[in-house]
Amino acid sequence: MLTRKQHELLMFIHERMKESGIPPSFDEMKDALDLASKSGIHRLITALEERGFIRRLPNRARALEVVKLPDSMNPSLGGRKARFEPAVIEGNLGKVASPPARMSAAEDYARPISIPVMGRIAAGTPIEAIQNHSHTIMVPPEMLGSGEHYALEVRGDSMIDAGIFDGDTVLIKKQDQASTGEIIVALVDDEEATLKRLRRKGNTVALEAANPAYETRIFPPDRVKVQGRLVGLLRKY
Repeated sequence: MLTRKQHELLMFIHERMKESGIPPSFDEMKDALDLASKSGIHRLITALEERGFIRRLPNRARALEVVKLPDSMNPSLGGRKARFEPAVIEGNLGKVASPPARMSAAEDYARPISIPVMGRIAAGTPIEAIQNHSHTIMVPPEMLGSGEHYALEVRGDSMIDAGIFDGDTVLIKKQDQASTGEIIVALVDDEEATLKRLRRKGNTVALEAANPAYETRIFPPDRVKVQGRLVGLLRKY
């Protein structure tokens, strides 16, 4: 069963393809559904895919195939189901060039999302806990998933073997749980924040560096709080 917005998006895509043979852009879909940003369209398309109404075509950036409509939209034909011909939504992200007839698909480039930079994080000796929101940066939505995100500026070299260097900006998904092996923002004793790989060893929590010059720090679980999980990284050269 589809939500109202999921149903509206599916039908808008289907009707536009029937009318013109040209897929709607993400901006057009956003405006048609009166959404504030295109990230909402991404979530709706994902939900439609999970429910079997849309299929993503492999190796084709943002190419989707509409494979079915809701049963309520298939009128009865003497007990026979109405035939539905799949339509394809083409995007041009990652393609070298687009055919002239499909130039409008360039609008499928997702508009960057603004996320807050919450200060600095230590990849070395832990420093003071995460500061307040200092400024914002624009991030391509492809680098983010669902949920709330923030960014931190890295200071230190303890995670260099994981490809994280001093001066990098890390993108963090806000969450209070993480699996062993994931790189997290850890808050120790409610005072110091550090970026480390999480390891669980029996009844202890280990914060593991990715640099042999640094020792793994081991704590009882009540001294460490997960503040988020690393999902991306930005670097200036």
